[in-house]
Amino acid sequence: MNIKGLTLGRMGTNGYVVYKNGKGLMIDPGGDVEIIVHWLEKNQVALLAILLTHAHFDHIGAVDVLRDKYNIPVYVHEQEKNWLGSPEWNGSGLFPVDNISCRPADHFISEGTMEIGEFSFDVLHTPGHSPGGVSFIFNNEKYVISGDCLFQNGIGRTDLPGGDHATLIDSIREKLFTLAGDFTIFPGHGPTTTIEQEKKSNPFL
Repeated sequence: MNIKGLTLGRMGTNGYVVYKNGKGLMIDPGGDVEIIVHWLEKNQVALLAILLTHAHFDHIGAVDVLRDKYNIPVYVHEQEKNWLGSPEWNGSGLFPVDNISCRPADHFISEGTMEIGEFSFDVLHTPGHSPGGVSFIFNNEKYVISGDCLFQNGIGRTDLPGGDHATLIDSIREKLFTLAGDFTIFPGHGPTTTIEQEKKSNPFL
C-alpha cells in the first residue's frame, strides 16, 4: 500500500490518497480539486471513498466535487454530521474566507476496524481539536493519519467550536501514544513525524 500527500487549499492542508492496485481512498480533500484529479488521473488511481478526519472547512473544500465526479460515498464521525453544511460549525464562517458547505455525509465513522474495498484499517476516536475528530491507523504499514490532533512538535488548536484542550491531550496520550514508536504520523498540516519523536520532544506533551 502507498500513501501520497497533497498540499491543498488556502490553509495548506495535507490531503492524503491511500492507494494500491489502482484503487484509493481520499482523506481530507481540503480544496484545489484540480490538483487531486490531476494526480489521480496521472497515476491511474480510482477513488472508492472520501474519509474525513474531521469536518473543518480546510479539510472539506473539495468533497462535493470529488463525490460527484467519481460517484463515491463520504464518511465522517456522527458527532460532526451537521458540520459539513454549516459554515458556523465547520469554521469557514469564522475566518476571512468564502463560506464552505457540503451535502451530508453518506456514512458515519465509528471507532474500530473499517473495511472499504481491499483496504482494512483501524479508526481511533481522537476528539479535542473537534468533537468528532478521528485518526486512521494502517497497522501493516505503520501509518497514522492524525488530522489536526497531533503535529510535528505541536497539537491541534482548541479555541474553535467544540474544541477542548484537556480532551485533546487525553486523545494523544491514551490513544495515539499507545501505538508503537516507529509508526509514522501523517498530520493534517506540516511535515510527517513519528510517535517516538513526539513522545520525546513535543513541547505540548
